[in-house]
Amino acid sequence: MEKRVILPVEGMSCASCSSTVEKVVSKLSGVEKATVNLATEKLDVTYDTTMLTEEDITKAVSDAGYEVREQLITEQFNIEGMSCASCSSTVEKVVGRLDGVKKVSVNLATEEMSVSYNSDVVTKSAITQSVGDAGYKAIDKQINTEEEMTKEENKEKHIEVMWKRFVYSAIFTVPLLYVSMGHMIGLPLPSVINPMHFPQNFALTQFILTIPVIAIGWPFFTVGFKALVKRHPNMDSLVALGTSAATIYSLYGTIQVFMGDKSFAMNLYYESAATILTLITLGKYFEAVSKGKTSEAIKTLINLAPKTASVIRNDAEISIPVEEVVLGDVLIVRPGEKIPVDGEIISGNSAIDESMITGESIPVEKKTGDSVVSASLNKTGSFKFRATKVGQDTTLSQIIKLVEEAQGSKAPIAQLADKVSGVFVPIVIGLAIISGLLWYFLGQESWIFALTITISVLVIACPCALGLATPTAIMVGTGKGAENGILIKSGEALETAHQLDTIVFDKTGTITQGKPIVTDVLVFNQLSQEELLILVASAETHSEHPLGVAIVEKAKEQYLEFITIDDFLAVPGKGIKVSVNNQIYYIGNKRLMLAQSISLDEKNDIVNELATQGKTPMYVANEQHIIGIIAVADPIKESSIKAVSTLKKLGKQVVMLTGDNELTAHAIAKQVGIDTVISEVLPEDKAKQIENLQQKGRKVGMVGDGINDAPALAQADIGLAIGNGTDVAIESADIVLMNEDLKTVATAIELSDATMRNIKENLFWAFGYNILGIPVAMGILHIFGGPLLNPMIAGAAMSFSSVSVLLNALRLKRFKTI
Repeated sequence: MEKRVILPVEGMSCASCSSTVEKVVSKLSGVEKATVNLATEKLDVTYDTTMLTEEDITKAVSDAGYEVREQLITEQFNIEGMSCASCSSTVEKVVGRLDGVKKVSVNLATEEMSVSYNSDVVTKSAITQSVGDAGYKAIDKQINTEEEMTKEENKEKHIEVMWKRFVYSAIFTVPLLYVSMGHMIGLPLPSVINPMHFPQNFALTQFILTIPVIAIGWPFFTVGFKALVKRHPNMDSLVALGTSAATIYSLYGTIQVFMGDKSFAMNLYYESAATILTLITLGKYFEAVSKGKTSEAIKTLINLAPKTASVIRNDAEISIPVEEVVLGDVLIVRPGEKIPVDGEIISGNSAIDESMITGESIPVEKKTGDSVVSASLNKTGSFKFRATKVGQDTTLSQIIKLVEEAQGSKAPIAQLADKVSGVFVPIVIGLAIISGLLWYFLGQESWIFALTITISVLVIACPCALGLATPTAIMVGTGKGAENGILIKSGEALETAHQLDTIVFDKTGTITQGKPIVTDVLVFNQLSQEELLILVASAETHSEHPLGVAIVEKAKEQYLEFITIDDFLAVPGKGIKVSVNNQIYYIGNKRLMLAQSISLDEKNDIVNELATQGKTPMYVANEQHIIGIIAVADPIKESSIKAVSTLKKLGKQVVMLTGDNELTAHAIAKQVGIDTVISEVLPEDKAKQIENLQQKGRKVGMVGDGINDAPALAQADIGLAIGNGTDVAIESADIVLMNEDLKTVATAIELSDATMRNIKENLFWAFGYNILGIPVAMGILHIFGGPLLNPMIAGAAMSFSSVSVLLNALRLKRFKTI
């Protein structure tokens, strides 16, 4: 039996870590697929339960030097005092060591901690105590205190802390640069620290100025060397190795100066170590700012929800936090207020702006019996509604969950970066050591020169940009989709959508409105149109067939009085037989008439004309002949024609798939501009028709809304469900369109195309940067008389390579809908 689990993995700090986890899990017998997303720190595994257990996967990850924690009772905490990745790692570590804690995950960006634990073994107070002992503060999110901070404040605090780290580092680094290099360009130095007169003071001053910078940047060393010891070096490992080498060598030189060798005073590398740490901290700050912007879609969605709700309890209206609303509560919403939870109107009516959910700007008229969704805005009237979905079940909560899952998912193209980064860091360390040794032994250079080469290679090669290239673009792309009522459920769907060359539309409820209406009432004997409509509508009150319901609605609109039906018999698949005042009538389709030997020859021309207009005839006959025809049609959505036209301009083949008869199907297709029609298809055969197209080499997207569309949506390369369709259809789809405007199908494809272009640009620059940067750092240009790459410049280049990738991803925010 195949099973899919998503497990949080702790301890990863770069793309090479995620690649390592993927490798060790993929090698396990029984694993079908394993992917790791670095941005969300989650392992997604599909495996055969007859060959493998979840504990085996956990052990394999643990043996690789990382940690997976089972999901049990989960509690949320806000964490105060974290300033960098190592802080979150420390909190995870101290809490994870507690007996009974099965999973702990700390999100540095939001400063939140999620802990899954066995309450019989460990208490909530023990968890908060352990965090406190580590130097931080944990606040239970369920306790609403003044100390609790909002997500936005947490994010701002993190950015502020990174900025302070940079500023404090710069305060020491700038004078350090002046002291160590100022005299080289003629800047004056106080004689007391002049290297020509007092080399000991010169060296000691640099050492004193460097120590605070190293202290401020200490997380680079703790995280980097820890990963190195576990034999899974990461970005921090490269930084730690490079700056440690520079610092240790400089410390050795300082000792030599104090022992009388004054020549070492001019060969110190304190300023390189400090400047690298300072510039990388600046890069981390820009990274934090940019990452905050990539997740703005989630923040916007969360902020849509109102914080309080007006509820009627014990015949009195009270205002309560929205979290306390329970199923069945009756709520009041007044003009200008947001709807707190999903529900059904029980009294009153209004126009409601659902643009924040569907992307549709025109307010929707709502009356008693209609459903309303959380976070939509009440525009005009007041109304009461009964809560049908609360908490995590509301439409808004489900949207947020879908977007978060999509932003945390991995597109197949990301595997390229993962494979490269998995072997990249060890290779870089090897290249750094080899190039340094080669320059020393073959280039007849000094240890100082060789060390410069080694440090430069280590620092410039950090694969940060590779790890960020894909997840950041996916975060922005899926967020942009959510803003426009397009919920893309995975990175894989986002990548595949732009490759579609054939778009298949279901007819009923997708191209058409899905609600038939009466278009023609034709009579062929002494009965009037009104009498015929009364007869058929009275008979159809006993039927639940959609065409019959449309006729009953038409009669009600005209305020006609129904008559008594003496006898009623449903004829499955054909129609009904009724008796009125001892007269037998047959109401139904062509097959019912033929079964009763009632001739249709004289009416063929009329019926064919109705069919060419996309109308479905319902025959009405007595025991001898046809006495009338009522034509029913399902009106086409206003957006259908424009959507088909747009898709054709994008070069897509558009197909209509329907169970309707061929004449009616072609008539509808002609109205919307579809050339290829597959008609008279049984619901269970729709998936087979999609498969047939795929076997012809087509990349198929299926758009549908009903239960009978679910197999076809699942079979298609990409299933697109209309958001007001059934839960089954939405569950089977890869992309959910929250409004009925079919133009969003083209928008989803174009968004996919824009996102993939962005990812490829990011990967190009990330790969290109490293391919060009490493040889320069190794001294290739210097061989031919060119410049040598200074380690400080290498540090700056490394930091801003990540920032450039993030800024490029943010360009997706300018994406315009079709």
